[in-house]
Amino acid sequence: MHIINNFFAELSNFLWGTFGVANLVIGGGIFFIIYSRLTPFRYFRHAFEILLGKHDDPNDKGQISHFQALSTALSSTVGIGNIAGVAVAISLGGPGALFWMWISAIVGMATKFFTCSLGIMYRGYDSENVLQGGPMYVIENGMGKKFKFLSYWFSIAGLVGCLSLLQANQLTQIISDYAVKTFDIEQSFNLDLIIGIIIAILVSSVIFGGLRRIAEVASKIVPFMVVIYLFSGLFIVLSNASSIPAIFSNIFSSAFNGSSVAGGFAGTAIVISQGFRRAAFSNEAGMGTEVMAIGASKNNQPIKSGLVAMIGPLIDTIIVCTITGLVILLSSEWIEGTYSGVSLTQKSFSNYLGLIGDYILIFSVASFTLSTMFGYSYYGCKCASYLFGANSKFYYRIFYVFTLVIGSVLSLDLAVNIVDAMFALMAFPTMISALYLAPNIKKEANRYFASIEGN
Repeated sequence: MHIINNFFAELSNFLWGTFGVANLVIGGGIFFIIYSRLTPFRYFRHAFEILLGKHDDPNDKGQISHFQALSTALSSTVGIGNIAGVAVAISLGGPGALFWMWISAIVGMATKFFTCSLGIMYRGYDSENVLQGGPMYVIENGMGKKFKFLSYWFSIAGLVGCLSLLQANQLTQIISDYAVKTFDIEQSFNLDLIIGIIIAILVSSVIFGGLRRIAEVASKIVPFMVVIYLFSGLFIVLSNASSIPAIFSNIFSSAFNGSSVAGGFAGTAIVISQGFRRAAFSNEAGMGTEVMAIGASKNNQPIKSGLVAMIGPLIDTIIVCTITGLVILLSSEWIEGTYSGVSLTQKSFSNYLGLIGDYILIFSVASFTLSTMFGYSYYGCKCASYLFGANSKFYYRIFYVFTLVIGSVLSLDLAVNIVDAMFALMAFPTMISALYLAPNIKKEANRYFASIEGN
């Protein structure tokens, strides 16, 4: 396992660093902001109207509503990245990593506008003649057959990147920690394995029902779990309001000057890297996953889907990750280094809310991770369907469920490194296609915004 972990750690560092995926994602997002002249940002009210169904047309092609599409996308983005991901970023990069997560989210809104608009503009049909969206179809139908190798690139990386190894690992960890503390039993490999099997059974009961069942479950779970988690976090933050200005000052100063972290000091480059990586895992802007969910919405207007997709980073990173980060920074646990990942967040909540904090975190992590697993299974199925035909979806779901058990007994480091490496590989073809086809979206956006201004 040590050799495998080192391989994925080095691959992840190479892709995000030397290979320049971080520069591509962030630089591309900055380009989209400038290229669009911030125009999409002026239509947030219109975006929420679309989300709530005000501009729906029942005759539009697609499988699910805008609300269900965003809920499915949020079911994968509002997840363990908002709880464990923020904790990992602060543990390794200090408070300043949270600032770079904010920057990445703002840039990510512009990225999602372009990538998800393209997801509707260049939808394609799978082997069962069902209309589908995703970077693989954008590349094939928008860029042409000569770039189809990038479609295969994305789909192969997506087969592994969309496995919920980290989600299974962190859900197992928080349940196992609670069981050990509450029932005075010994932490063991067998305990984690049993928890992993139970998780796999629960996920199976939903994902074998296909996209509509996933969307129905996600649209019920996601809004409810976000509200519970946010109210709990806000209660802690407002109860310690006098400490918040100093925390924000620390966030801004360490974002540019490096920061003391558990076990040492993180230079500015590490702070920025951790902020970008964890934000990428949190809101998935530029990774291509959200394009697959939004691409299934009932809609014939690409810009409508792009506007709805922009709401995602606002919710999952600007709001949810900020609340998580502030609660962690209010505690001293992140400096001491005794806890990591989801355990750090849980300890920070329990420091202020006691046993109730434990229950809220267990409930939130369970809801977040299970809904993420539902969404990721759909993404993985789309990749498998593109590569091997629609009939392969059933077999991929079996494989997917099996890997949940594996993820439950993996080390946190290995799970994080696999996800980081695969997301980087998914980002490359997604961003290349978005940059290549950006003029088409700008032209369509000018037409669409002119049409709604005239109404």
